[in-house]
Amino acid sequence: MANHEEKSLRILLIEDQAEAAQILAKGLREQSYAVDVAADGDAALYETSINDYDLVLLDVLLPGKNGFDVCKSMRAGGLIVPILMVTARDAVYDRIEGLDAGADDYLTKPFDFHELLARMRALLRRGPVLQPETLRVADLVVDTRSHRVCRSDRPIELTAKEYALLDYLARHADRVIGRAEIGEHVWDEAFDPFSNLIEVYVQRLRRKIDESYDRKLLRTLRGEGYMLCSGKPHSND
Repeated sequence: MANHEEKSLRILLIEDQAEAAQILAKGLREQSYAVDVAADGDAALYETSINDYDLVLLDVLLPGKNGFDVCKSMRAGGLIVPILMVTARDAVYDRIEGLDAGADDYLTKPFDFHELLARMRALLRRGPVLQPETLRVADLVVDTRSHRVCRSDRPIELTAKEYALLDYLARHADRVIGRAEIGEHVWDEAFDPFSNLIEVYVQRLRRKIDESYDRKLLRTLRGEGYMLCSGKPHSND
């Protein structure tokens, strides 16, 4: 019996070997996934342009456009669902190329079907869609792949934890984020909710992204939390 987590999800399987595609699609359907099959890159790009998918399974060795080019085209076209590459190419360089092309995970053939399901579940647990590569809040730009940040085209150097805090606030721009939520998502289970660590990092972040600019983006709402504002300028409380 399929896990409830796996039900009512639509998958696009991109595989040019008809027998392999048929076997894999059958196994996925038995797990209660809805599966569409595309035999080449052009067909896959057409399917993603007219249908909404929860996840894409993408073979690298395809006729015409290879899987790397197809993945790049999908991301360039705005597709933000998880992409899991499946391929017989197991060199480290190939895995790096696949991830750099926009894939979220990479599985080498031959693979165990249950491992494929586990990797799919892991990607799907992130939510129905993934966040885009670039987050923009007013003139602040956060590149989520390279972890580069700039404001008004001026680079801003952040520590790893400062970046993690900014990334989370940017993904939830214009929403008040409480201390408990920040502690849960930016720190770990060892975080002490009674410490002033969040306040310290907010002040560090504010100095770096706001101090040199007339328009202040990072706002403190006393007793409520913090908000990264993309709308009209606000003065910090």
